[in-house]
Amino acid sequence: MIIGSEVVCWLLLAAIFIVTEIISLGLTTIWFAGGAFVAAIAALCGANLVVQIIIFVVVAVVLLLLTRPLALKYLEPKTEKTNAEALVGQNAVVLEEINNLKDTGRCKVGGMEWTARTKDDSVIIKEGYMAKIVEISGVKLIVEKVDEDKLSEEIISNV
Repeated sequence: MIIGSEVVCWLLLAAIFIVTEIISLGLTTIWFAGGAFVAAIAALCGANLVVQIIIFVVVAVVLLLLTRPLALKYLEPKTEKTNAEALVGQNAVVLEEINNLKDTGRCKVGGMEWTARTKDDSVIIKEGYMAKIVEISGVKLIVEKVDEDKLSEEIISNV
């Protein structure tokens, strides 16, 4: 049996889509490889070129729209916050005045003490006050002032 040139072209196109998918890992071109494979089967059955192209486009689009969301849901890695990243947004107790210009500042959050700095050098947060963690830079908490009254010694000792 002699395989027609259209069948070979569709299979070659499917192979190109598969290689592109392997390189990119974007879960996009694999669906077009499926469309090219089905179009190759249509060519093998004697369908004319216009029908093959329509089959390729329809199959590729249907695969893309119906299966890509499911594939992404199950194949895409779930990103979880690390312990440190989970601190962002929490409040911390200031154990030592945070003053960027004097290079001072310590906070306690989750039972651990951290070096702390404010985002703005002009902001000073006094000992015993609350500070909100806005980011983590290396091993330092970057905090901002929370508009609350000074904490009692009881609360500081329990943090």
